Amino acid sequence: MSAVKASAIDPTALVARCEKEAAARHFRVERFGEVAACPLVALTRRTPGPRPRIYLSTGVHGDEPAPPQALAQLLESGVFDARANWFLVPMLNPTGFHRGTRENAAGVDLNRDYKDRRTAEVTAHVRWLERQPQFDLVFCLHEDWEAGGFYLYELNPEGRPTLADRILAGARTHSRIEDAAVIDGRTADAPGIIRPVNDPRLREDWPEAIYLRAHHARIGYTFETASTQPVDQRIATLAAAVTAAISALG
Repeated sequence: MSAVKASAIDPTALVARCEKEAAARHFRVERFGEVAACPLVALTRRTPGPRPRIYLSTGVHGDEPAPPQALAQLLESGVFDARANWFLVPMLNPTGFHRGTRENAAGVDLNRDYKDRRTAEVTAHVRWLERQPQFDLVFCLHEDWEAGGFYLYELNPEGRPTLADRILAGARTHSRIEDAAVIDGRTADAPGIIRPVNDPRLREDWPEAIYLRAHHARIGYTFETASTQPVDQRIATLAAAVTAAISALG
């Protein structure tokens, strides 16, 4: 981890905040597990008629406080409206947030456990995912301690129309875009955009995004905001990126 100190959040309070707002906005609140007295919850809302099914998750790494707070702010802003069917998971690693660590209390990086599923958190999450329909669009929100600006991964095996430029335009309202030629050890396809060339399912350890690509998602984005920036800026960057992507739906 970088020497930059994470801004701690209380995972149980964050979940309660999301549950309260979701219930007020007529979402279904489903508790699919519990870890360290903190519920693992899914917030879903479906609208009759043809609507895209959009999944968004946060809280996989306990030293990345901006993503869950961005989701809570987006929920409170009403952006998750009737344009889509929503599947939101705000907190997957409560013990990591209690400790301020990337890993859970057992020292396991949950974002490398979606193939073997050794942890209770990922096992419960996958069981919930297996009951859901295919998603048209997926967002996984993260931070990067080594990045100088916002960037994204795009997993788009069917060659669907990309949202990458719209997402970067939204993020750019609050953050510079990472423009290094190599980002996170991978060659960038364009400034701020990584599109893995090889089939990521060949990886030995699966992040959540790879599991979703293999089983649930037609197109997926992982957002990475720079942890060197103030936490309020990181939250605003992620929220703007998500909002820009949703606005592209019309």
